[in-house]
Amino acid sequence: MMLWLVVAYLVVSIGIGLWAATRVHNARDYIVAGRNLPMYIVLAMVFATWFGAETVLGISATFLDEGFRGLISDPLGASICLVLFGLIFARPLYRMNLLTLGDFFRVRYNRSTELVLSLCIVASYLGWVGAQVAALGLVFNVLSNGVVSMNEGMVIGASVVLIYTLFGGMWSVAITTFVQMIIIVLGLLYVTWLAGDMAGGFDRVISHAAAEGKFEWLPTMDPMDILAWTAALLTMALGSIPQQDVFQRVNSSRNERVAIWGTTLGGVGYFFFAAVPLFLAYSATLIDPDMVARLMEEDSQLILPTLILNYMPFTAQVVFFGALLSVIMSTASGTLLAPSVTFSENVLRGFFPTMTDRQLLWSTRATVVGFTGLVTLYATATESTIHAMVENAYRVTLAGAFVPLAAGLFWKRANNLGAALAVVFGLATWLLLEFTVPEGDVEPQLIGLVASAIGMVAGGYLGPQTHHRPHAGHHHAAAATHHVR
Repeated sequence: MMLWLVVAYLVVSIGIGLWAATRVHNARDYIVAGRNLPMYIVLAMVFATWFGAETVLGISATFLDEGFRGLISDPLGASICLVLFGLIFARPLYRMNLLTLGDFFRVRYNRSTELVLSLCIVASYLGWVGAQVAALGLVFNVLSNGVVSMNEGMVIGASVVLIYTLFGGMWSVAITTFVQMIIIVLGLLYVTWLAGDMAGGFDRVISHAAAEGKFEWLPTMDPMDILAWTAALLTMALGSIPQQDVFQRVNSSRNERVAIWGTTLGGVGYFFFAAVPLFLAYSATLIDPDMVARLMEEDSQLILPTLILNYMPFTAQVVFFGALLSVIMSTASGTLLAPSVTFSENVLRGFFPTMTDRQLLWSTRATVVGFTGLVTLYATATESTIHAMVENAYRVTLAGAFVPLAAGLFWKRANNLGAALAVVFGLATWLLLEFTVPEGDVEPQLIGLVASAIGMVAGGYLGPQTHHRPHAGHHHAAAATHHVR
């Protein structure tokens, strides 16, 4: 019965997505929803894009294992990223009226910077989308009592998300996400309220977690511990700023005010609502400590689904798995579209400068199909947990793309040489340390960030200043650059 209800829900989601696809008439509609989205939809998209499988299944399991100390990257770093993006980066980027972040790197620097950093951005999404696909596999596996294997579940889930993302692009992502967010919030609050009662009340769960030291989040005074803590925070807080999915939400906004406050409030909402699955997971340790202990050894990501199936009434099971599927699909659709758009606009289009709007639209759709296949393959092959896949996703953008973006927007001496040195120094340092330094001795992406900043400063003072610095209010930058490729 449960499985059939889930199938019905998936069919409805596809239907909503295909209905939204009727609004797509050109590439701009597909990529940024015609820059026409109101505050409530932008806020919902920002919140739901990050409130994914990682938040419900990944960080809740990490919280049981490590407490708040294991959650520095997400939700703390992730929320800081969204607030920083909203308050600092949203206004100047929105005014440039671009389709992708790769466009910014071309307008501000040159084609080679655009190409390299766009490929870095695309690569960073493998782990992020892979985590959502892995979570879909896990849900289908649990709901079918093992009849559907993890890998089969991944293929089914990825196919559903692909169908509506393929046809509707950002319009489908926006409207399905808004519906899914309502289900996420109401569903998780209802199930958490039931679990709190079963565990002996809200106060008992909180005081028990506090007594176990789960709320300690600051590093010790050990220098290596401080470095590891800082790296976990900055990898997410800064490494996910040069990301197409966040930029795309900002850029789809109806106006500048929506772009700024939709993103900022979405980040604040994400931080506070991320506490709900943490409470739910911890209440499981009081309801059935033996089950939690067993699954911590086997696969901690199964704790919440198992708790719901074993202890909750049927209505709550339907609500929870509906919310969980909503969470995963809303994140997966947005993060599937972002790298595909970046690849078609900033990699393919650069090699085919005469590409028409219609050809861009169809090449983006073809890339969505190709990237879905690649990500599903990665998710079935890797043995990483959902949390680890997401944490690793942003290392490449922290080391290579953050400095060129921030300096390009806010430092007038940033130039082509500085961007080239920042990318080379940052990525080379990160990769060298990633493969040569033993695990745990140093945080390669943090050293890469410092090297990238050194490269930008050196190039900024040694090289000639460039004359195509973006100006606030330069509304036709995107249109102009498409004609001069």
